[in-house]
Amino acid sequence: MRWCWRERNRTDVPTLNHYLVLSAVLFAIGTAGVFVRRNLITILLSIEIMLNAVNLTFVAFGRALGSADGQIIVFFVMTVAAAEAAVGLAIVISLFRHQESLNPDSFTALRW
Repeated sequence: MRWCWRERNRTDVPTLNHYLVLSAVLFAIGTAGVFVRRNLITILLSIEIMLNAVNLTFVAFGRALGSADGQIIVFFVMTVAAAEAAVGLAIVISLFRHQESLNPDSFTALRW
């Protein structure tokens, strides 16, 4: 018998719980990256991973509830995340030019 995509079981389809578990794992990885790493660029990337985990949760709930509200919220979160990345990288470049280090412990006072 030839396999067809219509013949597959409904148990193969990811449920809301699968998406929420994946989102929780991504958020935990991002949180660990913020607390463990000692590099500003890695910390910014970890924050982006956390934002993507939240976006996945919004989209999953929007899909489960049958509304587009989750996708609309994700659009705004992605816009804010892009602005945060641009401003964050500008600050990192400025701090690196001043201190020549990306270690957060070396920035005890923000004085020039």
